[in-house]
Amino acid sequence: MTKLRNARAGVTALAALATLCLTGCAVGANAGNAGTAEAECPGASTPFDGLELAADVRTIDGPSTACLADTSLPIIASDEASAVPLTVTGADGVEVTVDSTERILPIDITGTIAATVFSLGLGDHVVGRDSSTGFAEASDLPEVTQEGHTLSAEAVLALDPTVVITDTTLGPRDVLAQLRDAGIPVVIVTKERSVENIGELVDQIAGALGVPERAALLKSAIDADLSSVTDPINATIPADPADRPRMIFLYVRGSANVYYLFGEESGADSLIDAVGGFDVAGEIGWEGMRPVTAEALVQAAPDVVLVMTEGLASTGGVDGLLERLPALASTPAGEHRRIVDMADTEVLGFGPRTPAVVDALARAVWAPDTVAAASAAGGTDGDAATGTADGDDGDDG
Repeated sequence: MTKLRNARAGVTALAALATLCLTGCAVGANAGNAGTAEAECPGASTPFDGLELAADVRTIDGPSTACLADTSLPIIASDEASAVPLTVTGADGVEVTVDSTERILPIDITGTIAATVFSLGLGDHVVGRDSSTGFAEASDLPEVTQEGHTLSAEAVLALDPTVVITDTTLGPRDVLAQLRDAGIPVVIVTKERSVENIGELVDQIAGALGVPERAALLKSAIDADLSSVTDPINATIPADPADRPRMIFLYVRGSANVYYLFGEESGADSLIDAVGGFDVAGEIGWEGMRPVTAEALVQAAPDVVLVMTEGLASTGGVDGLLERLPALASTPAGEHRRIVDMADTEVLGFGPRTPAVVDALARAVWAPDTVAAASAAGGTDGDAATGTADGDDGDDG
C-alpha cells in the first residue's frame, strides 16, 4: 500500500461534524438520503497512470464533481457464521454481551458502519439505517434518525434490534443509555476516520458480530483495491510535493453560515494525501476542525478546494461560495474556480468504498475532463461545467 501519513489520535472530522450536526446543522440530510438519484458518472475506463495530465495541474480552470462510476458496495463472500454469544469491550470501555446478530442496527454520522456491515456480507440482517446511509442496498430500510442526525429511541426500539453498533457521532447520548436500559446491546466503536484506520474499524465492527474471518477478507480486499488506486497515482503525479496542488477541505453550510477548515487530525488530511495533493493545513499548523478565517485562507493560498456537494449547493454554488468567502476568491483556487465537490455520504465515509472515492477525487483533481461535468451545485446557474487545462477558458456554468 502507498505510504500515507500515520493515523493519529485526537479529534477527527467525524467528531467535529457531530458537534455541528447536534446543534442543528444537518450533513447531507436531504440529498444524502438513500435512494436519491445521483448525477450521471462516466466509468473510469482508462487507468489513472494512462491519463494525460495537464502540464501543470495548478493551471486548470473550472470546478469539477467527483463521482463514483459504481456506487454499489464491495461485498465479500464467506460462509462464516457469527460466533455468538460473545462479549466485547467497546471503544467506550463498556463490556457488552451480544447474544444474537439476527437484527443488526449499524448507525453513525456518515453511514460508514452500515456500509462495513453490508460489505462483511451481513446486510440481510440489518434492520434500519441512519439518514447518512446513502447506498442503494440500504434504501428500503426504515430510518432511526430525525431532524438530520438526531437519534430516536422510539424508532430504534420499534425495530427490536438484537445489537446496535455505533460510535459517538449520533446523539443525544441519553438515547444510547435508554437503549441499554431497555436491554439492547450497544457496542461503541471508534469515531476516528481516516484512510489509515479503515482496517481498525472493520475489526471492531466484525468483532462485535463475531465474524473475524470475514473481517480478514474485507480488509485484504480493501487494501488491495486501495493499492491498485494509489500506486498509479503516486507513479503518475509529480514526485516533488512543490509541484502538486495545494489543497484544503472546507466544510460549508450556507444556510447556517458555517464555514470550517479541516486540518491535521481531521481525516480530510489523509484523503488529500491519498489523492496526491499537498495538504496545506499541515503547513499552516491548522489542527482539527475550526471556523475558517480570511487570514487562514490567504496564508493557505490553495490551488484546489474540496467540499461536500450539499454544502456547496447551500452557498449557491461556486459563485455563492466565493461571494461569501471573499478571501477565498483571491486565492489561486478562487481565481481558477477550482472547487471540487463530492457527495456528502461518500467523501468522508472512510469505509469499503474509500478506494473508489480516492480514485474519483484524484481524477477530479488531476484530470477533470475524465469525470462527470460539475454538478449544478458547482456551477453558476445550474449548467454543466468541466474544468479545462492550461488556462483554457471553460464553461463556468
